[in-house]
Amino acid sequence: MRVIKIHHPLTTADVIDKPVVLAMGFFDGVHLGHQAVINRARSIADERGVALAVLTYDHHPALVYQKLSPERNRYLTVNARKMALFEQLGVDIVYQINFASQFAAQTPQEFVDHYLIAFHAQVVVAGYDHTYGPKEIATMAKLPEYAKGRFEIVTVGEKELQAQKIGSSRIRHNLDQGDIKTVNSLLGYRYQTVGTVMHGEARGRTLGFPTANVSHDAKYWLPGIGVYVTRVKVNGKWHPAMTSIGRNVTFGEGRPVTVEAYLLDFHEAIYGEVVTVEWDYRLRGEIKFDSVEGLVHQLNQDAEDTKNYFKAHPVTKLALE
Repeated sequence: MRVIKIHHPLTTADVIDKPVVLAMGFFDGVHLGHQAVINRARSIADERGVALAVLTYDHHPALVYQKLSPERNRYLTVNARKMALFEQLGVDIVYQINFASQFAAQTPQEFVDHYLIAFHAQVVVAGYDHTYGPKEIATMAKLPEYAKGRFEIVTVGEKELQAQKIGSSRIRHNLDQGDIKTVNSLLGYRYQTVGTVMHGEARGRTLGFPTANVSHDAKYWLPGIGVYVTRVKVNGKWHPAMTSIGRNVTFGEGRPVTVEAYLLDFHEAIYGEVVTVEWDYRLRGEIKFDSVEGLVHQLNQDAEDTKNYFKAHPVTKLALE
């Protein structure tokens, strides 16, 4: 897969000179709805014997139009993860555009003329709610007016699960609630984050539960506070783990949120390692214990619950991982 990063205005050097089927979208999460768009485009590209290209952006377009809170400037899939998922879906070319003010200032007609035509799109595929400019005038319903017969248009309808729209906003809400089961069912793969193992307070070691303190990039949308069944990938190998996102409230108020993973039956030093955390199931919320003994008792129970979860739910390979 070839990734081409573009800063407006587009130049001929930015474009691969061959016809493509072009899927459009920001695709944060690359969830089942997004996969339906890309899979439809892949099918059409195969039928025509041309390459499948994706047009996407380097950050959320909302950054250009409004002041976003730090919480909103987080993603279900940071760039490296999104590209890996695209590749698994069979994408040949990714045109990743820097969504900045000058690019956003184009009219819908200019966007079509300067980009979709320049990309040699035979067919453009997008979701029914995709927009490429002001939502009043840059809808999929209006795209044929701007295309002027120069390419075909395929609109993929709304995809639902549990009688609700599958969308990135819903997934973010489910993550905040700790509903990992629903998150994974909407994604079609198990949610993953990547971080670096850093030194923490080493309190877990004194309690008999040495944990890996995993520092994440601020752009990751982490699950809500709680204790989770996870798997942690270290040096290419997956290990069952229980992972806490919380403030360690038993040891004081006003503490920062940390991500601490206890890898079952694992005894190696891994400071500085970049690890992947795969989130499977929420065991419980964060509890403030009256004593260290109470905390240790609960951690023992969490470890047992984690082992039982994996016994009852053997890890199976999903289409996207």
